[in-house]
Amino acid sequence: MIDRFENLTSGITQIYKSIQKIKRCRMDSLGLKGTHVMCLHYLSEYPGGLTAADLCSKCKEDKAGISRILSDLEKDGMIAYEQQETAKDAKKYRAKASLTAKGRQYAKKMTNLIVHATIAGGQGITPAERDTFYRILFQIADNLNHVCQNLEKQTEKP
Repeated sequence: MIDRFENLTSGITQIYKSIQKIKRCRMDSLGLKGTHVMCLHYLSEYPGGLTAADLCSKCKEDKAGISRILSDLEKDGMIAYEQQETAKDAKKYRAKASLTAKGRQYAKKMTNLIVHATIAGGQGITPAERDTFYRILFQIADNLNHVCQNLEKQTEKP
């Protein structure tokens, strides 16, 4: 049982570190940060734009992290916010951000890098093995999420 725990945690840790290194190195070649990858990806998938709250949910990032990423992308001219028809002080957090022409251009380059890394990472794996792997990976993720929810319930103060 302990071996399974060690294999799972060391395997996931190694994969995560490799993904982070690939993001960092590949995004450096585009003049971006590794943290920008998922936001650019999701914004390219939703041409109508996404709110910061949407991105928090999709990227599994906290509000502060997404705010920093969006601020960077806006400064670099990669995103623009929809025009607010409410008060001047309406928060950007509720406004939809979408890619500008420059952002779409960079997202396309980034997508090509992602495809290349994904193909390289999947070498030697059949489609059936890949399907099984993802099914099992997400089952483990769901199971551990339930464990976390139960732990949170147990530690809540009345």
